[in-house]
Amino acid sequence: MRCQILHECKGRLRAHIMRPNMTLAQADILEYYLKAKPFVNTVKVFDRTGDVVICYSGSREAVIRALAKFSYEDEAAQALVPEHTSRQLDREFEDKLIGSIVKRGIRRFLLPSPVRFALSVINAAGFVKEGLASLLRGRLEVAVLDAVAVTVSLIRRDHKTASSVMFMLGLGELLEDWTRKKSVGELASVMSLGVDKVWLHSESGDVLVPVGDIQKGDEVVVRTGSMIPLDSIVVSGDAEVNQASLTGESLPVHKSEGSYVYAGTVVEDGSIIIRVDKTEGSGKYDRIVKMIEESEKLKSTAESRASTLADKLVPYCLGGTVLTYLLTRNVTKAVSILMVDFSCALKLAMPIAVITAMRECSTKGITVKGGKFLEAVAQADTIVFDKTGTLTHSEPRVAKVVPFGGNDENEVLRLAACLEEHYPHSIANAVVEEARVRGLDHEERHTAVEYVVAHGISSRIDGKKAVIGSYHFVFEDEGCKILKRDEKKFSELPSEYSHLFLAVGGKLAAVICIEDPLRKEADEVISSLRELGISRVVMMTGDSKKNARTVAAAVGVDDFHYEVLPEDKAAFIEAEHEAGRKVVMIGDGVNDSPALSEADAGIAISSGAAIAREIADITISADDLYCLLTLRKISAELMKRIDRNYRTIIGFNSMLMVLGAAGVITPTVSAFLHNSSTIAIALASMRGYLEGDGTKK
Repeated sequence: MRCQILHECKGRLRAHIMRPNMTLAQADILEYYLKAKPFVNTVKVFDRTGDVVICYSGSREAVIRALAKFSYEDEAAQALVPEHTSRQLDREFEDKLIGSIVKRGIRRFLLPSPVRFALSVINAAGFVKEGLASLLRGRLEVAVLDAVAVTVSLIRRDHKTASSVMFMLGLGELLEDWTRKKSVGELASVMSLGVDKVWLHSESGDVLVPVGDIQKGDEVVVRTGSMIPLDSIVVSGDAEVNQASLTGESLPVHKSEGSYVYAGTVVEDGSIIIRVDKTEGSGKYDRIVKMIEESEKLKSTAESRASTLADKLVPYCLGGTVLTYLLTRNVTKAVSILMVDFSCALKLAMPIAVITAMRECSTKGITVKGGKFLEAVAQADTIVFDKTGTLTHSEPRVAKVVPFGGNDENEVLRLAACLEEHYPHSIANAVVEEARVRGLDHEERHTAVEYVVAHGISSRIDGKKAVIGSYHFVFEDEGCKILKRDEKKFSELPSEYSHLFLAVGGKLAAVICIEDPLRKEADEVISSLRELGISRVVMMTGDSKKNARTVAAAVGVDDFHYEVLPEDKAAFIEAEHEAGRKVVMIGDGVNDSPALSEADAGIAISSGAAIAREIADITISADDLYCLLTLRKISAELMKRIDRNYRTIIGFNSMLMVLGAAGVITPTVSAFLHNSSTIAIALASMRGYLEGDGTKK
């Protein structure tokens, strides 16, 4: 791409792209292409002038080479641009803003007074209509204040004030709409479904493939605990599907042949084969925006308090207007009070503060479904950790495979991987990964597999029943036996590992020893959580007492519970609630789902089961647990910001009312200051929460 350097200084240059008529899409391609370069710190592209400003570190020559190699037609560069960017929204806002100002100038300076008055009456009709509609609903809302202010000005034939008031109200509404849409858009752009691979169904067998390879019409298998990756039609099977993220329904919905299922919903129980109706990306952004808008309904107590107060204050504004007129007999002073309301700022700033917190969380590997849960994290005094995949590393490793009954070590591992790959979990992933490392291809030799929550997997191999899972599941529930000649070998199994038991035909075939390394940051994170106000840390696991005690001592929890079932975890959290505690639960498996649902805020690990991520209120990155510290800090800062906004809005607008009643400011100035403060507070609410914070992530 040919370009001309217009200006440069150390670490910064401005260049002009030597091609006319840069489109918005082309500007985005250039911007994201340059952002992807490791030596570029910041970049801004001006599509109207065709200029680009680059701040960089390193050599100037690297920047010049990157510009020279750039092409709008480069598919790799095009792929860097997200589905939606804010450039189009910003341009629409700019055009509307400039259009409003130009229209205002034309009417004020070029049109005669009678025409201006007629236009004011026509424009006022919309405000009056909204005000009357509010009254007919039996509610005194901001629309009533606006309608009264405009109507009073017109009755006094003061069309200049009426026109100015309507202009300021329209401008404020435009700015509020842009501020909110920008916040939602920025959050949506950093969220996705997080489905990487799916089981492609064919007559020759099921194959694990990248979701990007799926085409419309392909058939995909989705089993218990897995997320439905694409909008599809069920062609066979039955399943209970959790659609809470899409419809808000708390109970799963039964799906069978002919039913339609949506991307992002999760199979809670059962197995279905679906035919893809929409490929990846179709409507995904809109679904995410819908989820965010739904999450705004999950308001924190502070948000709800502010919103309720905003509505309650409207009658007092009207009362203050009437009282001011009765005392002063001055309509201008009375109208000045009407120009001020608390509702706009309270109802705009609070949700934007929440959306900003959710967006900042997303950039740090944390997905939050609503302000209610951020408030719960801020107020929590108890945290309950699952052990496997949470306090221990999200990627356990197979330490050794111990065959029994004369079986071959590689063959039993091959069989175990064949079963486990259907239900992704940290331990299942470890088995599949070990088979891959050893170069063991595993064909689908088994029949349909059944997942038993918190226990294991059951299927049939060559007509024999095959089960893999916990000791309780394999030996107590399924009644499998250990051959007499293997009893000594079984008693000598290394105790420092977690054990996964495989039995075929009712006899033990192998024990897979799982090394479950502790997360190196776990003890530091728990210590830091205490410094951030958490008074009680509990660990719960289905593992043995010995392993649980070892991990508990290493990370420094206050209490631990071992060999627990899913219902035990949920019952513990319920008991904590009865004791008056605010509880956060952190887990990653299907067996953690009841506890995640019971907690004030359920937090799932992103590498865990899809059903856990679906039920959870918050999902954190699997990379490390420092995300928890970031989450706690952002949550605490959010509640401080909401409280600060609340005090600022009430104080500033009350001052405007007093100044208006005293005649210090006119209605137009009152409207201007009110709307300006509303936008200023909203923009301030869009600022990051942890700028300059040293929290690891």
